[in-house]
Amino acid sequence: MNASAGQRFDCTLGDEECDRGIEAAVSALGAGGLVVLPTDTVYGLAADAFDPAAVQRLLRAKGRGADKPPPVLVAAETTLDALAIRVPVIARELVSELWPGPLTLICHQQPSLTWDLGDTRGTVAIRMPDARLTLDVIKLTGPLAVTSANRTGMPPAVSVSEAREMLGSAVDVYLDEGPKITALASTILDVTRDPPRVVRVGAVSLERLQAFAAGIELDSRDA
Repeated sequence: MNASAGQRFDCTLGDEECDRGIEAAVSALGAGGLVVLPTDTVYGLAADAFDPAAVQRLLRAKGRGADKPPPVLVAAETTLDALAIRVPVIARELVSELWPGPLTLICHQQPSLTWDLGDTRGTVAIRMPDARLTLDVIKLTGPLAVTSANRTGMPPAVSVSEAREMLGSAVDVYLDEGPKITALASTILDVTRDPPRVVRVGAVSLERLQAFAAGIELDSRDA
């Protein structure tokens, strides 16, 4: 690991250390930096979604091109309508039941948004994680572009130690909340299609989604 890896805050030590970490994370993100933070699935690598240079920095750290734009994490269900249009009823029902939680929705993007997440083709992937620390950060920063905290081709980081081994000094602040008990990522559901299609099965099962709408199917690319 690079000896100059970003500052780590051990949020298992209590509220004071958490508050210091949140302050440092918000400052770094506001300055166009990158932060590793805990989600309800694996650790995530975050940048200000509305800062194109920061998003490019995130993609470089990840080792990924613009053809794979990062999802956006939000801190409130109501932010969905600020980022997306033509949200179907089934998507709203799923949000009401499963947010905050490990379900990412691919939606039609609001055309007025001034950001550059990559080759989104007019869509945006949105999630509200069930992770108090990360939600506290997002409430102060606004929506964040977040991808799993690992280099492309490597397993997602389930601890800050793993994230630092892969990302090192590319990240300004690491918020450590201890190891994750699962490496399952979020389930991704494309609600721009009718019926919606699951493009990645993760922590929310296909069967659970089909309990809301029998027409939801697994995309052939994920079969």
